[in-house]
Amino acid sequence: MAELTTPRNRQDDNGTTPRDHDDGNTPRDHDGSTPRLHRAWAVALAAGAAIVTAGAFTTVPGLLVTPLHENYGWDRGQIALAASVNMVLFGLTAPFAAALMDRVGIRRVVVGALLLVTAGALLTSVMAQPWQLTAYWGVLIGLGSGCLTMTFAASITSSWFERRRGLVTGVLSSSSHLGQLLFLPLLAWGVDRHGWRPPVVTLAFVALAVAALVLLLLRDHPADVRAKPYGATEFVPKPPPASGAAQRALKVLFDAARTGPFWVLAGMFVICGASTNGIMWSNWAPAAHDHGMRATAAASLLSLIGVFSALGAVFSGWLTDRFDPSRLLSAYFAVRALTLLALPMVFSSTVTPTMVAFVVVYGLVDVATVPPVIALSDRVYGEDGPIVFGWVNSAHQLGAGASAFLGATARDLFGAYDVVWTVLSAVCLAASLLAVAVRGPRGARRVAAQ
Repeated sequence: MAELTTPRNRQDDNGTTPRDHDDGNTPRDHDGSTPRLHRAWAVALAAGAAIVTAGAFTTVPGLLVTPLHENYGWDRGQIALAASVNMVLFGLTAPFAAALMDRVGIRRVVVGALLLVTAGALLTSVMAQPWQLTAYWGVLIGLGSGCLTMTFAASITSSWFERRRGLVTGVLSSSSHLGQLLFLPLLAWGVDRHGWRPPVVTLAFVALAVAALVLLLLRDHPADVRAKPYGATEFVPKPPPASGAAQRALKVLFDAARTGPFWVLAGMFVICGASTNGIMWSNWAPAAHDHGMRATAAASLLSLIGVFSALGAVFSGWLTDRFDPSRLLSAYFAVRALTLLALPMVFSSTVTPTMVAFVVVYGLVDVATVPPVIALSDRVYGEDGPIVFGWVNSAHQLGAGASAFLGATARDLFGAYDVVWTVLSAVCLAASLLAVAVRGPRGARRVAAQ
């Protein structure tokens, strides 16, 4: 039978195929021209800027606790309630934000989320009552930042990148920590020098500027600009608006909730959220203040935790490809339990070597729990694993929200955070024992060690 002549096997005058000249590494527009820089990188830049900005907002409540307590006389628990609501909505919004992006487009959702964040920050700067802090920072910023999570990053990489997808996903995943690293010390310096309002207003205008950048650079799909995904050899038509994504997310939740492993994973992630961003983002700065440490130094240490968190997450992913994820989880929670138990003994008014040692070790296991939990979700639930992980991650934020509020309330009751660190150490030890109970068949998506 004669071979069919297609764009993939048609020979040119030199007897070679187009693929001999272009293996897909050189991106081309729909009309065949080769752009100097593929549009996908501009889209990734805009997406990264949005995630960085959302990450900056997550740690601000910790900087507001002491000045709002001193200026207005509000209880720390009242102030931390805003951070608690913010974290809960941050987690619950993500699964539905993904469905909304499929229906109305990524660009519209991201711009709307950044405008919501901007409005929340500006309204916070003119508040006069504790409930307003909860409404503005907790609800508005919680909903807005909840749209700018890993689901957003996954949507960008799956649409725009055929090659370098893992690299871009990793970079966008660490962008939230980059936001903490870039903005937190500057915001802390601003709070120390000028009070809490100017930094909040500045961050609001940063979010507004990023919304303009997103509007300018971000597009939902390469077909919107007549381009191929980066590294693709074929033009990919834009899929029609999806429907039913939210219903499927709820169905997977109801089905998984009937199984034991889901509750074990969710329970561990409740503890994980309580012992990481829940307590650290809103209570680290006031705890450091109790020991005489300046806000700028405390914020710098928290940023350093973010740096080692990103490194720990990458290394944990490498380990998860090679070892039993349940045993890795057990080890991570055990190490975290020991670091939290030691924290009251190493806290001081200045940055000491023992304090830096805590930051390094705690940071390395901070986000390290994520790759093993994703692997276990895939192993137990197969193709529904990513959705199950989304709901487990919502449990993480529920634990974070509870810890933010209860930690500040405990400080009001006991006059110190020592009991908080002890309790969190104990529950992390319980999670370490619980982790080994998760078992399931190896999923097809598990990556073999290279």
